[in-house]
Amino acid sequence: MDSHQQKPAWFLAQLKPNSIQIAKRNLERQGFKTFLPMEEQTLERRGKFVTTTQPFFPGYIFVSFEAGKGHWGAVNSTNGITKLVSFGNTPAIVPAGMISELMQRCDISGKLLPPVVLLPGDQVLLTSGPFANFVAEVEKTAPERRVWVLMDVLGKKTRVTVNSDQIRSL
Repeated sequence: MDSHQQKPAWFLAQLKPNSIQIAKRNLERQGFKTFLPMEEQTLERRGKFVTTTQPFFPGYIFVSFEAGKGHWGAVNSTNGITKLVSFGNTPAIVPAGMISELMQRCDISGKLLPPVVLLPGDQVLLTSGPFANFVAEVEKTAPERRVWVLMDVLGKKTRVTVNSDQIRSL
């Protein structure tokens, strides 16, 4: 690698409303590498629980390019993008360690995987099922990906069993 070449860095781009796929497709067509971590969420709609996959950072997408080559103008003018997150006139570089850690926690499609190790006493957020968006405390775990959590339901500690892919560490 010659000394004048820079290593691509990661930046955070703000998306226009409802433009995730448009922005991702247009950035990739221009040769930019993108990263959009996703997570499953369960919401109640008309009395039923519906599980969908949503961005982990709603309204944002990570974009990689060489900072010194002035590509930020091309990203800012991409259909579906509002702007790169900047400090003053300079786009802010996202620490490479943060991106690599996020990528390690995702499967090949960018979906966040469940936490590898949960310990008794850990605080977790239930991300799917009838208790979605409840905070609970891990009581114990089992090898077959079952986790027993304690939740405060009507002022009383209640034990609930969930799959490890239904929770996220806080």
